[in-house]
Amino acid sequence: MAFPQPRPQVPQLPQHLLRTIECQQGAVRAVRFNADGNYVLTCGSDKSLKLWSVSRGTLLKTYTGHGYEVLDVDSSYDNSQLCSCSSDKTVILWDVASGQVTRKLRGHAGKVNCVQFNEEATVMLSGSIDGTVRCWDTRSRRYEPIQILDEARDGISSLKVSEHELLIGSVDGRVRLYDLRMGQLHVDFIGSPITCVCFSRDGQCTLSSSLDSTVRLLDKSSGEMLGEYSGHVNKGYKLDCCLSDKDTHVLSCSEDGHVYFWDLVEGSLTLKLPVGKAVVQSLSFHPTEPRLLTAMEGHVQVWGAEPEDTAKLSSVC
Repeated sequence: MAFPQPRPQVPQLPQHLLRTIECQQGAVRAVRFNADGNYVLTCGSDKSLKLWSVSRGTLLKTYTGHGYEVLDVDSSYDNSQLCSCSSDKTVILWDVASGQVTRKLRGHAGKVNCVQFNEEATVMLSGSIDGTVRCWDTRSRRYEPIQILDEARDGISSLKVSEHELLIGSVDGRVRLYDLRMGQLHVDFIGSPITCVCFSRDGQCTLSSSLDSTVRLLDKSSGEMLGEYSGHVNKGYKLDCCLSDKDTHVLSCSEDGHVYFWDLVEGSLTLKLPVGKAVVQSLSFHPTEPRLLTAMEGHVQVWGAEPEDTAKLSSVC
């Protein structure tokens, strides 16, 4: 006799505000969890980069070296290094512990919008308004990129790396997927300028947001449209989108002060999270838990699936 399968648990959504961090670095241009989700990284319009504790909301270190506002940051898998990019056209590799600049790389002809390590942190990839993605070797002393990808016809707004694949969103309205192992390029035409791209956690799909206030889910191998999500406002700002930790929900920032959550399969709006009265500029979902970071003006909000007191009690029990 077979017992019935237990009903799958309804995924918990991070809708309880746990704390607000006053970043004191001008407008926060981007907020990111580090690789394991224990730390928060914030990029400021005051040229600084800051590292925070998630659990306490305390400042651990400030990194200064950019000449203009910092636009994106990524941490290496072992948390020993950071890479950041800026409107000053540079990419910086940092030593986390000392706070010192390891390398400052020049070569882009305009502001650099996005930056990311590959999985081993042996290569940094940076995308710029100049329409190129540059690949930099983190281990050599060379100051020239090891590769330049220049297929885009307009600025690069977003990029993500996953194993041997590189996903790039551009203002030219196209999402480009490079298979670096096979030397292949797959292009999907969206039509509206792309603001953010990302892979699903299972690696089967790509997500992209664009300035027509729509987020689209595409099958990575065929390019088939699997879902369209709308209702939020994204017409003039470079806003983030992402998937939840278990790929159950699609999230997007919005210019109306909310974060929108849609059910990935049904496409229905599940939650409209009120963050404040200004534009929600950036967001980051925890790699393994239902936790969310949002950035609005000079503040970062940390959200959890249950209030902090309840979370503490359950961890004690």
